[in-house]
This record gives sequence, C-alpha cells and structure tokens, in this order.
Amino acid sequence: MLRRLFCLLFAAILWTSTVCAAGSDEALQSAQAWLALTDKGEVHQAWEQTSTLFKSNVPVDEWEKAFAKARNSMGEVRNRKLLSSKTTTSLPGAPDGEYVVLQFQTEFANKKEAIETITQQKDKDGVWRTGGYFVK
Repeated sequence: MLRRLFCLLFAAILWTSTVCAAGSDEALQSAQAWLALTDKGEVHQAWEQTSTLFKSNVPVDEWEKAFAKARNSMGEVRNRKLLSSKTTTSLPGAPDGEYVVLQFQTEFANKKEAIETITQQKDKDGVWRTGGYFVK
C-alpha cells in the first residue's frame, strides 16, 4: 500500500514538473519572439504583443517613450543569454496568475553588460504574453 501511494505521489510530481516546464518553455519562446520585435525597433508591434494587464496600465505612447529612453542609447543587441527562469503565481502589484520571470545577460553595442528582466504572463486566453520589461 505504501509503495503504491509513493508511486502515485511520484507520478503526480512528474506530471506537475512536466506541466510547469512546458509552461516555462512556452513563456521563454514568447519572450524571445517579443524581444526580437524590440531588437528590430518594432516597438509599437511589441506593445501590441503585451498582456491585457500591461496594455491597460501602459498606453502605447508612454511605452514607446519609456522604451526609447531605456534602450536607444545602448545600441543593437550583440549577444543575449538566458540567466534564470522563475515560475510564480504572485508578483508585487499584479493580480495572482501564472507568471514566468526571465532574466537575460545581454551585451549591447554601447553597453557590454546588462540584465534584461522580462515577465511573461499567461493571459486570459491562455496565451503567454509580455507583462513587464526592465533593463539594467
């Protein structure tokens, strides 16, 4: 009986890990596609690909100004490497939901070492979209 319970518990853990990993993979792919838009200077299109929550809090004109201030002086992306990925259901100032916080070590033409943090949010329609972006 104990062995059977252990097997069921182990199977549940594996299933949960697989589901979380799949969500993280989807969020990473979504983030990389979104970053590709920003790298090409398609800032308005990048805003169009953000989460419902992001769009309701950040008008497109404010986003374009903030993005230009954060990224234009850095120049083009030379290299970007994923540093970390954290799945969570709670973030400060945001409603509970499904989130993946990704950090990239990025080298720009005019800034050799930067950290980009991008938060992916599973939107109401089940699609992973960018819910936050910060570069330091």
